[in-house]
Amino acid sequence: MTLFVKSFPVGPLQCNCSVVGCEETKEAVVIDPGGDVEKILELVKEQGFTVKYLLHTHAHFDHIMGSSKLKEKTGAKICLHEKDKFLYDNLKMQCGLFGFKAEDPTPTDLFLNDEEEVKIGKFNAKVIFTPGHTPGSLCFSVADQESILFAGDTLFNHSIGRTDLWGGSFEDIIDSIKGRLFTLDDSTRVVTGHGEDTKIWTEKRENPFVQ
Repeated sequence: MTLFVKSFPVGPLQCNCSVVGCEETKEAVVIDPGGDVEKILELVKEQGFTVKYLLHTHAHFDHIMGSSKLKEKTGAKICLHEKDKFLYDNLKMQCGLFGFKAEDPTPTDLFLNDEEEVKIGKFNAKVIFTPGHTPGSLCFSVADQESILFAGDTLFNHSIGRTDLWGGSFEDIIDSIKGRLFTLDDSTRVVTGHGEDTKIWTEKRENPFVQ
């Protein structure tokens, strides 16, 4: 039984999108489909996957711009935390403020809760509620031969997510990182929302924002 994981930048702000699938059952999820839907679909088809869920670490426009079209193409369920619904529903407003155009988004199918598990074939993605970057920010933890955390814009390589946008809180994001993410195994690989991967142990020791 093997877990397939491939992350790559998509969309206007090069958000890291991840396709995560069970090689045995061919069920998969897409995390943060922020654009370039055809590129995502090509990979899904190449692997023979059926996409069950579109998981969102948060609802800033650069992480959700491809969600409606991907749902249309795959039938996958759109999932996020309820506290980010106001951001998701205001996709057009968000895009307009940053000079991009978007249509109204397809309604959310499922609201995810802390500690919930989302099935990916014979694997589970554990939901970790990490408010701070947005009120409803989530991370997803999946384990195979290694533990992988899809951290969205909560934790970056030697940095953290900005907290000056709608509903952001510096105190909350630090609490989320120290209280939730830094309790994970030190060897956990962190797939960030933008830029390079990192490890939990690296950020514990070297991230200047959480020392």
